[in-house]
Amino acid sequence: MHSIFSRLARSPVVQAVLPLACVVSVGFFSAYAPSSLAEHAKQATAQEDPVDYDLSKLNFARIEYDSVGGYGQAYYAFEGRYWERWETDYPQAERNLAKRLAELSRIETGKVPSRRRLTSPDLADFPMIFMSDVGYSTWSAEEVEALQIYLGNGGFLWADDFWGDAEWAAFERLMHKVLPGNQWIVVPNEHPIFSTVFEIPEMPQIPAESFAGYRGRTAEPAFAHRYPAGSLDRATMRGFFDEDGRLMVMGTHNTDVADGWEREAYGQWYFEHFSTQSYRVAVNVLTYVMTH
Repeated sequence: MHSIFSRLARSPVVQAVLPLACVVSVGFFSAYAPSSLAEHAKQATAQEDPVDYDLSKLNFARIEYDSVGGYGQAYYAFEGRYWERWETDYPQAERNLAKRLAELSRIETGKVPSRRRLTSPDLADFPMIFMSDVGYSTWSAEEVEALQIYLGNGGFLWADDFWGDAEWAAFERLMHKVLPGNQWIVVPNEHPIFSTVFEIPEMPQIPAESFAGYRGRTAEPAFAHRYPAGSLDRATMRGFFDEDGRLMVMGTHNTDVADGWEREAYGQWYFEHFSTQSYRVAVNVLTYVMTH
């Protein structure tokens, strides 16, 4: 595995571009009984959550949000415990990403993953916020207003790992509350986010490791996602842009980029086919965020 990253790290583009990017200020800014969910979830999500962090390093925050529905909707059981939707892939995905960024670039990142609510008073300290598995998410009026302010002040939201028509529609409804009148578009392959460091010809489809190779496809199965799933076959990067053309909200749809970070150690095949693509996307996105 490490030989692949050694080759990527020696790329002249990585060596030339990322040292410049890293000087940009970042200071701007089922075995369980469903009835036991509430208490179990509180214990399961008691992860490291630093209050004091070094603003000379790149820090981004995982957003903790509420979801609608019950078992299989707002939460699910996997690997011996319950997971709320917001914490999918957290915190191992962030830990692995920080490690690989250090190997691929000269960007210094915070070593301990951070999580915040949209209403957290220090949200502006994070140039990028990250949401996962948003297909059942719901935000309060206060959270909608807080996200409006964050994006209006130059922040960037990346939403990942939601599949099919129903999950996208749920996210789109929320974004229309945040950005009324603003319509999303598919980010074209000519956009600089696809070539800031690595040349990425199109948005890669990264399945969760547990579904990789399912029936010979990269698309995840419809039964794993909100009904009606509709089309799952094509991954796209979708975006909401501000009046100056800055990409401020990015949704990586029909793909699970963060699982490529989290599950990189789950076998050579998954690593080489999917994790390497996930890290290329991450390097490009983070470089774009720090330079726009």
